[in-house]
Amino acid sequence: LKIAEGCDNRCSYCVIPSLRGRYRSRPAQELVEEAESLARRGVRELVLVAQDTTRYGEDLYGRPALAGLLRSLAKVEGIEWLRVLYGYPDRITDELIDVIASEPKIVKYIDIPIQHVNARILKAMNRRGTKEELVTLIAKLRARIPGLTLRTTVITGFPGETEEEFAELVQFVKDMQFERLGAFAYSCEEGTAASLMEDQIPDDVKKHRQELVMEEQSEISAQKNAESVGKKIRVLAEGYDRWAECCFGRSASDAPEIDGKVFFSSKDKVRPGSFVDVIVEDVMDYDLMGTVV
Repeated sequence: LKIAEGCDNRCSYCVIPSLRGRYRSRPAQELVEEAESLARRGVRELVLVAQDTTRYGEDLYGRPALAGLLRSLAKVEGIEWLRVLYGYPDRITDELIDVIASEPKIVKYIDIPIQHVNARILKAMNRRGTKEELVTLIAKLRARIPGLTLRTTVITGFPGETEEEFAELVQFVKDMQFERLGAFAYSCEEGTAASLMEDQIPDDVKKHRQELVMEEQSEISAQKNAESVGKKIRVLAEGYDRWAECCFGRSASDAPEIDGKVFFSSKDKVRPGSFVDVIVEDVMDYDLMGTVV
């Protein structure tokens, strides 16, 4: 469910503002009506997206309004899960944290792309906030939202990134233990401020640094997934994998298309769009495997 178009953040590596213009929120009533229409067609999960979901409402209402929108969407009959992607760390308000923590339909999952943590690199990226503020925010989120799955993305090989600055990013990934993380090698986009910067990093170095981050995250994910073995989780069924000869779906900790899946066997036929309880029995890379209770 796209809640806004365009972007005002002007990150130095991103061409989106030039292509899509200023940030424009969609009216809340329009979004609720679309959600109701989707629910009537059988949709069970809404994933809220925008270039910056946490900026929602500022242009229409003069203040952040994502928390209020979530409360309204949670009242839509038939929608079981609400998920928020692409939030900016410095715009995560106490009100938003409270509504995510208290509303049963909002999955305890937040995606806040950080891109980097080194002060000089963040400034060059035209990103707001500091590493210290990120540490404080992450501690607050985990303290106030029990069972939270925290997802982020980082960029490796930004122009001028030194070995020491990259090592600082890797150490942060180790320290924060994100449940979900994607690393991307910097892409030089024509028309961006970053494309004109000196000290562009060679492609093989950017790619190698990306692989190092993902190797670190792979170990973190393996450990966290192993902790799920033996537990019962709620799964939204999505279909049947004829190669694996079992059903598959997602838990509340997995966003569609970007996170892992849950593969499971069932004595009874499972309809896509239905919810089942699965006992986790094994782990395969970023995916879980189990049996319907």
